[in-house]
Amino acid sequence: MKRLMTFVCLVSVLLAPIPVLAASAAEIDAKVNQALKEFYNHTSAGQELAQKAAGVLVFPEVYKAGFGIGGEYGEGALRIGGKTAEYYNVAAASIGFQLGAQVKSEIILFMSDSVLKKFRDSDGWEAGVDGSVAIATIGAGGEIDSNTIQQPIIGFIFSNKGLMYNLSIEGSKITQIDR
Repeated sequence: MKRLMTFVCLVSVLLAPIPVLAASAAEIDAKVNQALKEFYNHTSAGQELAQKAAGVLVFPEVYKAGFGIGGEYGEGALRIGGKTAEYYNVAAASIGFQLGAQVKSEIILFMSDSVLKKFRDSDGWEAGVDGSVAIATIGAGGEIDSNTIQQPIIGFIFSNKGLMYNLSIEGSKITQIDR
C-alpha cells in the first residue's frame, strides 16, 4: 500500500503543472499562428489540405507526462476561414509502460462542413469514438499518402524536431473552453 501511495504522489507531482498552463485567448492565438507556420514549413501538401479544410483545429502545445500512469493536456483554437471561431482543450489519460515527458503539436483538419458541424455540436468529442482521425504520414518530398487525403478528418502530430510518426490521438477528449 505504501508503494502505491508513493507512486500516486509521484504521478500527481508530474501532472500537477498541466492545468496551471491555462492561457488567455491572445496567448493561444499567438501559439496557434506559430504552430501553423512551423507545420507549413514541414509540408506544403499539409498547407494545401489546410486551405481546403472546412475547419482547422490546432493544439500548439500538448504536454504529455507519465510514469506508468500518464496524462496529456493542451489548449488550442478552431480556425474557420483563417479566423479563430472557438477555443478547445484536449486531454487524455493512459496506463502502461511509459516514463518521461514530451511536448507535441496536433493539427486536426475537418475536410467537410458535415464533419465540422458534428464536431462543433458535440459536448466533448472523443477521437476514435465520435470520429475517426486518419493520422497523416509524410513521404519523400513532403507528399501525403493519397488514401489519407480522402479521409473526412485528418490529423498531424509534430514537434520542433519535425513530424513524428506512429503516434495517435485516439482516446483524446476534446472539449470547448471559454477564453
